[in-house]
Amino acid sequence: MTLTLVLVLALLVGLSLGLLGGGGSILTVPLLVYVAGMDAKEAIATSLFVVGVTSAVGMINHARGGRVRWRTGVLFGAAGMAGAYTGGLIGGHIPDVVLLIAFAVMMIVTAAAMLRGGRSTGPDRAHRQLPVGRVLLDGAAVGLATGLVGAGGGFLVVPALALLGGLPMPVAIGTSLLVIAMKSAAGFAGYLSSVRIDWSLTLAVTGFAVVGSLAGARLAGRVPAAVLSRLFAWFVLVMGTFVLVQQAPAQIAVPALAALAALGAGAGLCYGLVARCPLRRAVHRA
Repeated sequence: MTLTLVLVLALLVGLSLGLLGGGGSILTVPLLVYVAGMDAKEAIATSLFVVGVTSAVGMINHARGGRVRWRTGVLFGAAGMAGAYTGGLIGGHIPDVVLLIAFAVMMIVTAAAMLRGGRSTGPDRAHRQLPVGRVLLDGAAVGLATGLVGAGGGFLVVPALALLGGLPMPVAIGTSLLVIAMKSAAGFAGYLSSVRIDWSLTLAVTGFAVVGSLAGARLAGRVPAAVLSRLFAWFVLVMGTFVLVQQAPAQIAVPALAALAALGAGAGLCYGLVARCPLRRAVHRA
């Protein structure tokens, strides 16, 4: 029953990657830790393999549709590989609780950035000269975060590609999958020196995630991505808060979870019953 649930959730991981160009590790690590029962290091290393393979396969449909900018992606990805490999080497020697706290903080920061939104890329910037130095620097920084805690990939890469490279959002999403595949491979290589991989489970999760990724890539551009991304950001925020609370001492975790449940119930009532609820404006803001 647990394996079935893990595989079904893996489909959602792939769907997120194919549709939004990110969210793979943010979903995969909690899935492997809290559903599959892996420790933090094994979950992060496994997520890097799953997300790397899934991104590479999902990129194929984007490439066929002309939504991959190869030069920008290779530059960003090459710098990210160096950072991700370093992060993987360091992460293998950091206590699990520290990694999970760092992962939760990364989730919350990423969700906040998504909810704030970003500037759209105008057509006058789509073909400007690529700022190679800045792309390499940002790629290395994002890669370090990816390798260290198994997160911070697509939802940091997509805005960076849109703002630095002047890429339209659909192209930024497709190109991000190339970058994620490169960085994940390097981060996974870094973890291999210190983490044992359960290959049977890893390959099963990867297979289901690939199926979801192919479906997501086909749906890209056919659904209101802005609304989907905003709802996903709220989900990531809740998950990040949950992981953070889970790492707190028991005498703090139980009251904190109760407070969060009460806050969630209040937010639901506000959204459903109050016409001018700020939560409604936050969710539906373009």
